[in-house]
Amino acid sequence: MDAQVEKAVKTSFLSILGNAALAMVKFLAGIFGNSYALIADAIESTADVFSSILVLLGLRFAAKPPDKNHPYGHGRVEPLITFAIVGFLIVSATIIVYESVEHILTPHKSPKPYTLIVLAVIVIVKEIFYRFVSKKGDETNSSSLKADAWHHRSDAITSLTAFIGISIALTMGKGYESADDWAALIASGIILVNAYFILRPALGEIMDEHMYDDLITDIRIKTLEVDGVKDTEKCFVRKTGMTFFVDLHIFVDGNITVKSGHDIAHKAKRHLQKEFPEIADVLIHMEPDK
Repeated sequence: MDAQVEKAVKTSFLSILGNAALAMVKFLAGIFGNSYALIADAIESTADVFSSILVLLGLRFAAKPPDKNHPYGHGRVEPLITFAIVGFLIVSATIIVYESVEHILTPHKSPKPYTLIVLAVIVIVKEIFYRFVSKKGDETNSSSLKADAWHHRSDAITSLTAFIGISIALTMGKGYESADDWAALIASGIILVNAYFILRPALGEIMDEHMYDDLITDIRIKTLEVDGVKDTEKCFVRKTGMTFFVDLHIFVDGNITVKSGHDIAHKAKRHLQKEFPEIADVLIHMEPDK
């Protein structure tokens, strides 16, 4: 298994275990602590478990090598998995909205004080998970892993919102018992906003949107280091899974032979793939230098 894929798979597996453990803690604390905000948080964490499993399966499928029917590999499954994760977020937010409104309309006891301790720990743990998974997502160029990281961040935000709501309910006393339910309602809105920010780059990836200006600049600079390359013109980059495919136009001496131009193109390709291991292939078109 490729080192990047292996790193992403291990990260996803840790994410699954972390979400499962926290979902159980939240659910039990919510039931015994009279806090629907915590139960709502547990619902989201349960959805996170399933989405992380999807990420894990997607990463393994995306790592399959190119074949006759998929000459560019199977990497495009990654943004498709991201769409599924967004679907989980939307479903979670909808359930939380429905249940929160029901609890707001139904009188109930105030949450137990110890639920604040549980939430404080969860916020810290989730933020740590977010930073860890996000870093691994950047290192592996995995869009689904980055989406999974945002799951942890949204979980930290909803837990923080629940913490504030329960604090209000406990501090203000009678008449404010539903403060944590309002907190869960606000958290659902935050989840939906996060869903959009997760969806946007994945949609750009699947549509081959122009999104990699920094990489294109670096590619052009490094290409000029190759002997025989006079300049670069067009450069297009598209992402497939955790790798990139590059279409590049270069200028060479117009008086050289076809074989010499061919050799320069191969040198440029090898040089770029050495400098940028995340580049799976480079298609080079040669132009005569003016």
